[in-house]
Amino acid sequence: MKFNATSRSDKGTSASRRLRHAGRVPAIVYGGTADPLSIELDHNEIFHALRKEAFHASILDMELDGKGQQVLLRAVQWHPYKQQVLHVDFQRVDAKQTITTKVPLHFINGDLSPAVKINGQIISHVMTELEVTCLPADLPQAIEVDLSELAGGANVYLSNITLPKGVVHTVHGAEADLVLAAALAKRGGDNTDDAGDSAEGTQEAAE
Repeated sequence: MKFNATSRSDKGTSASRRLRHAGRVPAIVYGGTADPLSIELDHNEIFHALRKEAFHASILDMELDGKGQQVLLRAVQWHPYKQQVLHVDFQRVDAKQTITTKVPLHFINGDLSPAVKINGQIISHVMTELEVTCLPADLPQAIEVDLSELAGGANVYLSNITLPKGVVHTVHGAEADLVLAAALAKRGGDNTDDAGDSAEGTQEAAE
């Protein structure tokens, strides 16, 4: 995805306030061998870009003062109650250096699973994103989790899916196998407590 940016020399709270009043957003680009660079963005353009999932989990093409470079979105500061972007952080991307970022999980075929069709259960998405490490060229916009074989009362673990080529899960400490989704009985069902306790116990063990 592509977006436009302009270098800025004015810094500080007053300068940022003036930018926002003019429909602009202060931002910064850091990382790599170059020094951090203060930039500004068009508010409408970046506001609509941030509403797209891919903008948060893709290598972005930033057109800065007429020159292109690749970056990764790292942080966004929003106004507490207005639909206004206050500040954005980007990280420079080196094609030869691995990056670590979070990628959204897309759950598919849940309505075809035995848990839903046979047991009448609901599927809880325990995790919605996964932190991974890979080269920029291998970064997926999303990772699919196929739920078609999920049985009643069962869980889908990280070990049950195959990550895209070149992508590895970023492990923190002695992290156990992660629960991605769980089949739970509907409230009032005969096995609500058993299924819920099973999923909660599994997740606590994973954490």
